[in-house]
Amino acid sequence: MSRICNRLDLEPTVPQGDIVSGGDCSLRRRDAMTECLQKAHRHPAIRDKYLLYLLGLFTLAFVVCGHARGQQATEDSSKVRQEFLQWVALGSRALQAGDNHEAEESFRHALALDPKSVELLNNLAISIARQGRDSEAISLYLQALKLRKNDPVTQRNLGVAYFRAHRYQEALPLLRSFAAIDPTFQSLDLTGLDLFALDRFSAAADYLERASRLQPNDLPTLDILGKAYWRTKNYTGVTQVFKQIMVIDPNSPEAHFMLGMAYDIEYQEPKAFSEFESVLAANPNFPAVHSSLGLIYYREHKVPEAEAEFKQELTHNPQDPISNYMIGRILRELSQPAQAIPYLTAAVAVNPSYRDALFELGQCYMALKKPQEAMGPLEKATEADPNFIGPHYVLGRAYQMLGRTRDSEQQWNICKQIRARKGARSDPNDPNE
Repeated sequence: MSRICNRLDLEPTVPQGDIVSGGDCSLRRRDAMTECLQKAHRHPAIRDKYLLYLLGLFTLAFVVCGHARGQQATEDSSKVRQEFLQWVALGSRALQAGDNHEAEESFRHALALDPKSVELLNNLAISIARQGRDSEAISLYLQALKLRKNDPVTQRNLGVAYFRAHRYQEALPLLRSFAAIDPTFQSLDLTGLDLFALDRFSAAADYLERASRLQPNDLPTLDILGKAYWRTKNYTGVTQVFKQIMVIDPNSPEAHFMLGMAYDIEYQEPKAFSEFESVLAANPNFPAVHSSLGLIYYREHKVPEAEAEFKQELTHNPQDPISNYMIGRILRELSQPAQAIPYLTAAVAVNPSYRDALFELGQCYMALKKPQEAMGPLEKATEADPNFIGPHYVLGRAYQMLGRTRDSEQQWNICKQIRARKGARSDPNDPNE
């Protein structure tokens, strides 16, 4: 199970210099980290990543100057102009103090006096976004772009708002443009994170590498860069990144865990064990570490030790699909199919396309001479991976037991085709094929 987590927030910054002529409205980062999004259905191998960004806020001078230039009517009425300035000042102070509701009300009053102010629309959107109303903020940014097409600051703010709302595809062109115009750490990092959320891991790594070169000690960026490397099977990169993280933070359980995973994939079990033990020392309840140890034990044919680790994982994370699947598999191999079924069902409930769990579940029903119940999971397993020969073979047996001779022969013909393509000579029921 995986999580992609935003750490986005909006907070005013005061640019230096003449904002009217194009001052610095760059993003700033702060240290607080907040977990907010779980995407297990799209990212089964990813762990935590946190984002918290600070959007630039236009200064009072920018709003006032824009207002003075564009609204001759307010100059004719000192009372209206004074009221406008008061609302803008109140909104700015409230936003800087974190009183987003008060800021929203003040900016709405000011906007009523100058409804075509792009700056006020942006500031109002910021105060609304900080209250978690991303859709409303997006509408305001789009309204601002109708008034001032291609305004770079509004486009940047809109891209961040789309990202906050998990509308990653819509955010991407805006964030890429932002990074191209102003390749700061924040613009590169955010673009990389957006690509990561879209499963475009190689492109994400490119942006995150550039961001990391600008701020080499930024742990969240290094963390997600390492995971992008993992998804692209760049295990050397994984090792280098998480070793770098441990230099910065020697007690980071996330770094020890990912480094252990990298060693494990390279079959360096002693090093993997050492890293996983370091994780448990820092956090005994760290997710997936017991299941990772269990997988190593299972490969080493230490089944009791493996089963104990998987059960330990389930005490902290009862829905963990890997632990449920592996306990189910072990029980089936011990000729206990009835006891295995609840675990395998739990694994499939979390991940309905979990090919191996579906296959094991189908085999359990077949062992209990229940071909009708076996058909469903076996058919889903063939859909999840049409080139996985095992489910086709067992599904053929299920069809045969139900008298569906033609369907049975069709499945076995598929097995022959798969074996011919692979040049395989092994048992067609081998789940590793």
